[in-house]
Amino acid sequence: MLKKTGFDRPPVVRLGDAPRGDFFTSGLEYNPPARGVWNIVHTGMLIPEVHEIFACAQGCLRGVILTAAEMNALDRMSWISVSEQDMFDGTLESDVVDGVSEIIEGLPYRPRAVLLYLSCIHLFAGCDFDIIIQELSDKFPDIDFSDCYMTPTMRKNVSPDAKMRAQLYNALKPLPVDERSVNIIGNDRATDENSELVRIIKDNGFTLRDITSCKTYDEYLEMAKSAVNIAYLPTAAMGCNELSERLGTKALYLPYSFDSVRIRENIAKLCDTLGVECPDLAGEEEKAKAALASAKTAVGDTPIAIDFTAVTQPFSLAKLLVENGFNVKYIINDVLGEDGEDFDALKEISPDIEIYSAVNVNMLHFPEEEHERVIAVGQKAAHYFSTDYFVNIVQNGGYYGFTGIAEIARLMEEAAAEPKDRRTLISHKGIGCESCI
Repeated sequence: MLKKTGFDRPPVVRLGDAPRGDFFTSGLEYNPPARGVWNIVHTGMLIPEVHEIFACAQGCLRGVILTAAEMNALDRMSWISVSEQDMFDGTLESDVVDGVSEIIEGLPYRPRAVLLYLSCIHLFAGCDFDIIIQELSDKFPDIDFSDCYMTPTMRKNVSPDAKMRAQLYNALKPLPVDERSVNIIGNDRATDENSELVRIIKDNGFTLRDITSCKTYDEYLEMAKSAVNIAYLPTAAMGCNELSERLGTKALYLPYSFDSVRIRENIAKLCDTLGVECPDLAGEEEKAKAALASAKTAVGDTPIAIDFTAVTQPFSLAKLLVENGFNVKYIINDVLGEDGEDFDALKEISPDIEIYSAVNVNMLHFPEEEHERVIAVGQKAAHYFSTDYFVNIVQNGGYYGFTGIAEIARLMEEAAAEPKDRRTLISHKGIGCESCI
């Protein structure tokens, strides 16, 4: 019984002993109450004038409805409850079409687009989603319908988050291309205006489009004009490639990194793609080093814990901090991402760092244990180590490049000086979204 439930699975591994890939065996999981990461409901709401419709079982509906309710967006969401009988009477597709039609006709406004989410049970039953979208498009030609998925059981293939960030741009159709315009794709928050990435684009006269800044559906549709689509989040790469292939435009993936060489390589790729002169980044790099030195003075030897929801390359950040004298002791992460080279290097210079699982069921009571004072980067690290001294960001916080390093160092310095109301902050679902609690 112990092996079946997974209570025998250790939730921690020494970095020097950690394998490349999955750090822990899968099994019974625990979801900590650190709720700042966006989910598919939040992400879909980025499209202006859109209405979300979820078709799934009642147990699944509870979570998405509460998400919309908390962000005061229930007027932009509807749902269709799927029963066991629906699975066997041959009406799975027609029930969805009829349900969506009834919802649209009863809305007090006409949405420009509908994001229709089917769930795992529809895929298990072989539901024909293409037929559903086609029938609805024929019935409501003035509305753009996009197929979306609430399929957590499929996460070992393409994660629901990555799929959602791809479907986010499904309504974009080919338009005359403006060679002097660029999209940033797949973000749930705007990229820092002071970052090297944004400054190079704008200072060279390019128009920058981002779904996070679109106020109307027409502005969103204009993203199809951009000649270059840029992504830097791993969950956005697939969507960036798919959009570029569909529109016949350029895709440019510039993965977020804390390594100076990779930052320079990314900026060089950007400038080469745009056909502009690559700036000297020495000044930005020096400012980043100065910010790290200032943060180190404030932090001292206090242990640092980093989690993967705060930054997409936690081993890259850990390596940077260790190289600058910080006492990085803990990393919350279950699987190695894009920072494999930093993981290997960190193994050599700091092998005693402890990697903790974010979802292992044996982490349930870990916050109740006595912990030393820790400065956390990320909500899950703050929760597990029961610290009010933490950096409250997700998905890199919208930062990028050397300026991003400087900003995160500044936030660490602030975290060391002033405690936060941890319980209130981490209970807010979707950092940056409106909340009724």
